[in-house]
Amino acid sequence: MFNDIGPLELVTLVVLAVLVFGPDKLPKVIQDVTRTIRKIREFSESAKEDIRSELGPEFKDFEFEDLNPKTFIRKQLDNDDLGLKELRNGFDLKKEMADVTDAVHGRDSDSSGSSSGGSSSGGSSSGGRVDMTKKPEKPAPGDHPPFDADAT
Repeated sequence: MFNDIGPLELVTLVVLAVLVFGPDKLPKVIQDVTRTIRKIREFSESAKEDIRSELGPEFKDFEFEDLNPKTFIRKQLDNDDLGLKELRNGFDLKKEMADVTDAVHGRDSDSSGSSSGGSSSGGSSSGGRVDMTKKPEKPAPGDHPPFDADAT
């Protein structure tokens, strides 16, 4: 229950308890606290047993620790029935991101390393990049984008 309390913290708590309650009242306070903790544990165990009995025999191996999201996910990832290991091993995030980057820049993903000499796509000498320092060209007076009724 108190796994993360060190020796210095324990000594500090004892000194603080002696100062607050006094040496003559401290044993009674300790007995009251332990009795309260015992009752809380008994109530918790009783509630767990009631829940297990209400769930029925289908959930006989149900553990309340499974309700913790970290424990649930860890159990599901260890369970290989879903085939998650094959999915994780077959998915290369770096390659996917490189493909998306190449698609955004207008480069062919298969020949991205060998097409640095010519500018065959778009006739632009900037390698498919947009120059943000230029002002956009104004469209002609009669040149409007097509109307899309589904988009509005």
